[in-house]
Amino acid sequence: MFTGLVEAAVSVLAFEARATGARLVLAAPAGVADWEVERGDSVAVSGCCLTVVEPEAGPELRFDLSSETLARTWLERLRPGVDVVNLERAMRLSDRVGGHLVAGHVDGVGRLVASHDPGDGGRVLRFEVPAGLERYLIEKGSIALDGVSLTVVGPVGREFDVALIPETLARTSLGRAKVGDPVHVEADLIGKWIERLALPSRAR
Repeated sequence: MFTGLVEAAVSVLAFEARATGARLVLAAPAGVADWEVERGDSVAVSGCCLTVVEPEAGPELRFDLSSETLARTWLERLRPGVDVVNLERAMRLSDRVGGHLVAGHVDGVGRLVASHDPGDGGRVLRFEVPAGLERYLIEKGSIALDGVSLTVVGPVGREFDVALIPETLARTSLGRAKVGDPVHVEADLIGKWIERLALPSRAR
């Protein structure tokens, strides 16, 4: 379980396609206090929960991606030496939940459709979610985009805005996002459970 508060944005060092799935190699975070991971730890990589397989490889983090993960995310498009991804280690039960409860299970791939400078040093981004996920877009509700906990603003159909402060732009990959870029979308976990319990026939 995660909170959607990104700890670091790091470079992609390698993406090695295999017969089924792939191996992803990332640069280990630099300058992040107390950053430690062990083999088997869960890390949200741009919102997708992955398992560390070789933390002892030096200043690198290695993950194995299944064919299911590749089919449901945009990770197969990663370009070594060009792209950066957001990292967040799994939360402890004693942690503050500064964002919202994020499972790291991608519901779909959306895209950035517009970017606006509001003149306050931040940025307003408009995203579109895949068909079927618009029912989770609630004004002032929570959503995770590439693992970043954000607040839904002005949802209309499948589109909605998020307002990013300079800190978010500087610390996450969203600061580099361009119109047309894909994003991992994870709807609010609590909303999905409520839907499942209240409307069991629809959720099956």
